[in-house]
Formats: sequence, structure tokens, C-alpha cells
Amino acid sequence: MIRSFTALALLLTGLTGAQALVPKQPKDLVQARLVAEPSAVAPGTTVTVGIRMAMKPGWHVYWRNPGDSGLPPEMAWDLPQGVNVGAVEWPAPERLPVQTLMNYGYEGEVTLLVPVSVPADYSGGSVRLAGKLSYLVCEEICIPGSADLELALPVATAGATPAPDPASTDLFAKARAALPEASPWPSRLTREGDTVVLSLDHAGLEPDAIREAAFFPYGETVLDNAASQTLTVDTSGLHLALKPGDAAKPPAELPGVLTFIDRGTRRAFAIGEPPPPAAAMAAPSESLSAAVPMPAPAGDETLTLWSAAGLALLGGLILNLMPCVFPVLSIKVLSLVKQAGESAMRVRIHGLAYTAGVLGSFLALAGLLMALKAGGATIGWGFQLQSPIVVAVLAYGLLAMGLSLSGVVHVGGGIAGLGDGLTRRSGYRGSFFTGVLATLVATPCTAPFMGGAVGFALTQPPAAGLVVFASLGLGLALPFLALTLWPEALRLMPRPGAWMDTLKGVLAFPVYATVAWLVWVLAQQVGPNGLLAGLVGLVLVGFAAWAWERARFAGGWAGGLARGTALAALLATAGLVAVLDGDRASPVGTVTADGIEPFTQARLDALRADGRTVFVDMTAAWCITCQINERTALSRDRVRQAFRANDVVLLRGDWTNQNPEITALLERYGRSGVPLYLLYRGKAEASVLPQILTEGILLAEIEKRPGLAQR
Repeated sequence: MIRSFTALALLLTGLTGAQALVPKQPKDLVQARLVAEPSAVAPGTTVTVGIRMAMKPGWHVYWRNPGDSGLPPEMAWDLPQGVNVGAVEWPAPERLPVQTLMNYGYEGEVTLLVPVSVPADYSGGSVRLAGKLSYLVCEEICIPGSADLELALPVATAGATPAPDPASTDLFAKARAALPEASPWPSRLTREGDTVVLSLDHAGLEPDAIREAAFFPYGETVLDNAASQTLTVDTSGLHLALKPGDAAKPPAELPGVLTFIDRGTRRAFAIGEPPPPAAAMAAPSESLSAAVPMPAPAGDETLTLWSAAGLALLGGLILNLMPCVFPVLSIKVLSLVKQAGESAMRVRIHGLAYTAGVLGSFLALAGLLMALKAGGATIGWGFQLQSPIVVAVLAYGLLAMGLSLSGVVHVGGGIAGLGDGLTRRSGYRGSFFTGVLATLVATPCTAPFMGGAVGFALTQPPAAGLVVFASLGLGLALPFLALTLWPEALRLMPRPGAWMDTLKGVLAFPVYATVAWLVWVLAQQVGPNGLLAGLVGLVLVGFAAWAWERARFAGGWAGGLARGTALAALLATAGLVAVLDGDRASPVGTVTADGIEPFTQARLDALRADGRTVFVDMTAAWCITCQINERTALSRDRVRQAFRANDVVLLRGDWTNQNPEITALLERYGRSGVPLYLLYRGKAEASVLPQILTEGILLAEIEKRPGLAQR
């Protein structure tokens, strides 16, 4: 056993070391500063300032439309009263391929130009421009970063015209040269089969002088960004064939930026009308309804396929210690004691059968989840427990398992209970279905390392996503598999004896506790009639077990009657299950006694627009990790006092039943399930807290920057 723990420790250390190779200081990768074009500012005028970002070679930041993944820079301004900023002027971007994706952004350096208006009655001696720049800088990985920028401009005397700052003249000239200009030639969009062709009617273009054309749409989903863009130039002008994001519904208009090389010079033209000012550079007065900042890009580029698989493996290992999985695993380990006298090969096959059950059910669930999401369903990991029918069936199955352990009914004729419960001759099938059950009861739990890996998997192509889910299943199966593959471990186990009956009875009670928890989950999902039906179903399962056991000792017609009675009780239970989904609990929309409000996106937007500090708790009744965090951290008196002292508004999103708004917010932050904890400070980027909370983590985060709630 020491050798097994040593191997696990080495695995943990190795992955931790791999994570340490990732740069931890984004400021070393991006040097950002705020610069002004004039040396002073006069009241009643508008001046241009620039947000200059210089990136380390090989790294890039994103354009207003980042393409297939990414996040544009965001500036949360802190300006004097009456001073306002206008829409950002974005330089023409470059196409940045990343494996099978295509992103739009900037390498080397970029200056984003922003107009700043100073009111005519401004009376201060200087204008202080400040704000927090949040960005995502990427190479093969992506790292979110931020910088506090500040610039003070003296106020010129009345009637004076401030001169340009000589130190900034070249910088602003270069920035303006990179901006797309309005196209002096008409453009048009035509459809040719599965493509659309953007044409620029300019007869003066020389075909041999034009190359490397690219189009960057303002809309994020109107084009297949990674598809090739085919250029042709003839006597009528330039034509660029593009692949729509949805071939069945090609865009009628296609505003964006067209770039091409003309005689060695890159030219950029704005096609069509741009959308309203991008929320990613929103001023304090702008709406936040479409500007929820994300700490990582869609698909979580901070992870590669293999690093996500490694994290999933660790998450699966830790799942074995979760209270929803541990009772099943402990009973299966107990079955090994009974099999200790069997051949090593037979024991190994049990381990492989259990592993096959875990992997098969993980991949089946993952495939179903991916198919439903591809069909437009707003669901995530653990989605099956949002169905009262699934919750009730799990509770009934575990109750039957507990009754077998308690000796009320003999399933399969042995203490393996669930593990060898199909038939005495089909023990391997029993091990397989133990793996299936372990997977089903594991899905409510979210282990450390698991959230980001699953979120990554659900944004990847199916083959890559299934690799991550297979790693998660392998982690869950690995302890039992290792025990069966290591004969020395089995020889260390005690010999079978009477003590096993006692231990078997003791192990029934964690199973009953899991049943009680599932009934509590059911109570959150259904109304009083549905809960009554679920409880009656438990009684019928118990009655069926009792009747079936009586049939073992009764012969002739009495035994047949007892078996028929047991089957009738089970059929009645199935009938009760069928009506559960029709008695859904009404959603609760009131503030709790602790002052916690129900989450809605509109409420979150309104609070952030008012500059409030908001803590968002995404939870579910069936999420064991969520319940533990609630009792050990969120409900602590010191934490509640810190929330009140810092004027933090608490919003709780209950994902026990399906809720598209909650699913959408989870997906914005690269998560496929709960828990998710976010701390917003007004319009600033949300801080994403760990999935396993402690009182100390919460207090440190809440009190990190006092006074932000009053911004």
C-alpha cells in the first residue's frame, strides 16, 4: 500500500510541477500604459488617448471579435465627474491560427485609440484618467492579466490650443495608420452554393499586385472563422469567398474589416456599419447586459488536450473520496476480501470489468451530453440529476442495495451485493455494473481539478472531449483497478470470516444516508404530491424486497404468490416514478432570511451598473461539494459579517432544476457544472474562486480591496 500512495504522490507532484512551468506573471508578457496625444487638455474639447500594449514575442492579445476563442481587452474607467470616453477605435487585426481554431488579434504591439471628452465647465487643474485594463494574453496557453493604468493631463488656460506631445506623435501616427478607413468603393455580398462572396468593386486594382486578403467580421458567429478565404481579382475588382457560420442561413449583410496587401503595403477598409461600441471597452455609463467579462476564453485555452486529461485524471481519483462514491467503492473493495482466495487472473478480470463499466458509462454520459448540447440544449455535467425520475430511480436502487447489505434480501447470494448481484455465475457482469453505478452516483460531485477539465472537454471536438472524459473515468476506476492488478495488496487483506457480515451491515448505513440525501434532492425538485409519490415508492421497494425474501423459503403456490407480489410492488413503483416529473416544484423567487437573492442575469447586470459588489453562488441540491462549501464556509458567521461590512450583495443560482440563464453563465466561465463562485466588483472583471471553499479563502477575497463596493 505504501508503494501505491508513493506513486500517487509522484503523480500529483509531477502535474503540479508541470503547472509551475506556466508563466504566473502576465505583466511580464504584456507591458501596458496609457498615453495622450496632446500635452494638455482644454475644457469643452475632445482629446485622443491610447491604450498601448506591447507583447512578448510569440504572444498575442485579441481584437474586438476574438474569433473562435479569446477575449478582447476590457477597460473599466475611473474618470472625473463629467468626463466621458467614446467608442474604441480598433486597428485592423491579424489572423492567428491556433490548432484547428482561428483567432483575430495582435502580436508585437498595438495601440487602441479612445476619444475622451472634457466638459466645458471643468474647473480642476488637471484631468486624471485612470482605469483597470483586463486582457487575455495567449501563446499555446492563455493567461488572464490586468494592469492599473493612470494618466494626468494638465488643463490648458481658456482659449489656448494644446499642442501635441512630441513624445507621442509617432506613436499616434502609427496607430492611426493601422486603423481601417472607410471604403471609397462599393461592396456587395452574393451567395454561391455554400459560400458567400464579398466583392469590392474597384476596377483599378491590379491582379498581380494584390495578395493575402482577409476579412474580419464584427459578428462572432456569422463566419466559419477557421475556413479558408479564397481571393480572386479581376477587372471588376476584388472577390473573397467566405464560409458562413450557418450555411443554411447565410448573412444578408456582412459588416467588418477587409485587409489585403497592395504592392507590398497592407491596406484595411471598413465594410458596412460597425455595431454599437464594443462592451469590452465599456465606459461606466454603458449597459452591462452583454458585457459579462470572462476570465478565460471559450474552450479554456489555458488548457491543452493533454493537460486537461491530466487534470481530469486527478479529479477522478479524488472523486473516490466523495461521500456519494465512497459507499459504493467500499462495498466493492469488501468483495475483494471474499475473492482473495481466487486466482490472481480472476481477480484482475474483476478489476478490468469494473473499469470497463466506469469508462463505458462515463463515455456514454459524455456522448449524450455532447449530443444534447449540439442540439441546442442548455445543460451541463450532472444534467441527469436535474430529472426527478433519475433521482428517484437512484434512490430506489440504492435502497435495495442497502437492504441486501442489511440482510433483508439476498441479492446474488453473496456479500458483494451490488457488485456480484446479477447472477452467481455472472460475477464479471456484477463488477461491470458496479462501475456503472459508481459513475451515476459520482456525477453530482465536483472534485478539485475537475471543473476546468470538463468545461474544456465540452467545448472541444467530440474526439478530444471524449479523451478528457475517459481520463476522468480512469481516475475514478484507478484505485480499485490498481488493487486488483497488484497481488501483494490482496495477500495483505484479512481472510474471509464472520467479521465480514458485521462490516457488511455497517456499510449499509452510508448507503441509507445516500438514499436520504437523494430524497432531500427530490424534495427540492417536486411539489408535495411528487414527494409523497417518491416516498411511497421507497415503501414499495422495501415491501418488494421483503416479499422476494419470503419467496425463498416458501414452496409451491405460496412462493409464486410472494414473487408475484414483489413484482407487482415494483410495477407500482415504476408507475409512481412516471408521474414524478409532472409535479415540479415552483421556483422560489424571494429573498432568504440571510438576505440572499435569487440569481437572474438582469439583477446581476443592474447591480453591476450601480457599482455594487456582488457574490454569485451557483449551486444545486444534488451537488455534494456545494453543500459542503455552504456549511463549512459560506454560512459561517465571520463570512456573513464580512459580506455585510463590505456591502456585498449575494445572488444564488439554484441549478437543481434546469435553468438556461445559469447554464449560460456557467459556459461563459468555461464550466459545465456547479459549483461556481464569482465575485464582481462593479464593472470590474469577476474573480473566480476555487471550487473547494474555506472560510479563509472567502474572507481574503472579500476584504482584498476595501471600499470597492462604494465605487
